[in-house]
Amino acid sequence: MKLDEAPVRANLLSAADQSLVDGVLAGQRRSLAKAITLIESTRADHQQRAQQVLTALLPKTGNAIRIGISGVPGAGKSTFIEALGVWLIEQGRKLAVLAIDPSSSVTGGSILGDKTRMELLSQREEAFIRPSPSAGSLGGVAEKTREAMLLCEASGYDVIIIETVGVGQSETTVAGMVDMFCLLQLPNAGDDLQAIKKGIVEIADLVVINKADIDKQATAVVRAQWRNALHMLRPASPNWSPPVIALSALHKEGIVDFWEQVEKYQAALKPTGEFAAKRQHQSLSWMWQLIDSGLRQHFRHHPRVQENLPAFTRSVEEGHTTPAAAAYALLDYLKHQ
Repeated sequence: MKLDEAPVRANLLSAADQSLVDGVLAGQRRSLAKAITLIESTRADHQQRAQQVLTALLPKTGNAIRIGISGVPGAGKSTFIEALGVWLIEQGRKLAVLAIDPSSSVTGGSILGDKTRMELLSQREEAFIRPSPSAGSLGGVAEKTREAMLLCEASGYDVIIIETVGVGQSETTVAGMVDMFCLLQLPNAGDDLQAIKKGIVEIADLVVINKADIDKQATAVVRAQWRNALHMLRPASPNWSPPVIALSALHKEGIVDFWEQVEKYQAALKPTGEFAAKRQHQSLSWMWQLIDSGLRQHFRHHPRVQENLPAFTRSVEEGHTTPAAAAYALLDYLKHQ
């Protein structure tokens, strides 16, 4: 698509899709849910419509603070998000939670139980909770999470929280789509800190020790460990050194302190232009990820690739052909269409 064609596409909306756009802009939760369902669809015609809807809504996006929440299983992510969300609503904000549920590798199904775990928050009109199955996506992040985030922004939600499956590749994936990445830890982690990958420590903008009420002494030890670990690394931003705070989401203690850190983070990065530059970099990275994904799909559905892939696969498995030779031969089919 040429650059000057973008406004034209936005004007090609059907009456139904224009109604959907109007509903999202009006803050109608049903319209927002339907729009997210549309972008999550794998049907080609739905994907075309979804991109037209997103293009029409794009000018109304970008006005929210995007926060990624991750941590080890049992760290209390859902409890923390609910406590934070209820407090934010009391402060006059609107909150959208995009919670990624792990999909079964056998059946492809997922529990999608986040609304159950956030019972109080799910009852608030100012909150929108959307559990989405990871469906095998890299890092446990639903493939369309980025688009869903934009739709929520267009619908007037000024705080977007993305909750991930757990510790692993998901941290890197989520950190690449949010403004601030927060890692939840437990006070009784002890020496488990040594098992946490350096890469995860490097991308954390804020470390939160939850359930601090359980063992205050253990909390102090883990907090000191994290501070030392972060001190030994060069901060990802020259304008921000990741703090380590302790709180108890269950008892609603430390929530205000957490949000103060979020506001300090924005105050530190926005005046320097780093905040905006980070989003620009994420958008370009997102574009290239989609290109890579599209090329992979195009390759796999190429007739000659499908015809010859089994033979090359067997040849590599049996040691008759090197993986590189097989890959180059298969890729060569794309040159002769």
